[in-house]
Amino acid sequence: MEDAVITLRNVWVRYNESVILEDVSLTVERGEILSIVGPNGSGKSTLLRAIMGFKPPFRGTVSVLGGEPQRVPRGSIGYLPQKSADDFTMPVSVFDVVAMARYAGKGFFERLSGEDRAIIDRSLEAVEIADLRKRHFGSLSGGQKQRALIARAIAVRPKILLLDEPSTGLDALAQDNFYQMLLSLRDSMGLTIVMVSHDIGAVSKIVDRLACLKTRIHFHGSPTDCFANKSLADVFGKNMYYINHDHGHGRGGHGNGDRP
Repeated sequence: MEDAVITLRNVWVRYNESVILEDVSLTVERGEILSIVGPNGSGKSTLLRAIMGFKPPFRGTVSVLGGEPQRVPRGSIGYLPQKSADDFTMPVSVFDVVAMARYAGKGFFERLSGEDRAIIDRSLEAVEIADLRKRHFGSLSGGQKQRALIARAIAVRPKILLLDEPSTGLDALAQDNFYQMLLSLRDSMGLTIVMVSHDIGAVSKIVDRLACLKTRIHFHGSPTDCFANKSLADVFGKNMYYINHDHGHGRGGHGNGDRP
């Protein structure tokens, strides 16, 4: 497809002798927000690793920005791994955390340029924590830490943003504010966002499409169609239910709550 930035065709991935992904075909279009949902151990994180080229398939093909993931230019993909908002033991400021993205690829003694610092400042402004730039990262709330880590991910000026369970540990209101921030980033930076989640009720408000994954893709389409489809029972079990988080944040709207 002309607007496809990520394409997986009949992808199989295994660890040792266990098949983690089975015959997965998936397309992500430019500017789209896609959430990959499924229970623990369903292969969601492995799918992100396949997209980044860290876990090549033993069968099938993965294409990112028109080529092999391993050949994608540096900085094209921003990544927030799962459970990455741990406290830093060193006295590292929020600015320093975001600056780590700009040091990647520099020489050992090479310093930040004026352009680097400007990009860091713009990244902090984009996630609305510019006023926290001098704060110790470990003193931040969970939501503020996630914003700082998103700022680090976008400081490489990516075209694609991959997020692995980014709202873990946030309450419902903080989650909603976080997801609204992702919408703003998508619109202002032209990002394509792929987000792993197990909370289908929370992400359904903002995503363009859902992919229900449990080793293989059971559904790929709009959230509304997914709720009307038996795919949820196939993935989560017949006794599943979801909570529709609603604090006045319709899709594409703006909430009035405090930022997380």
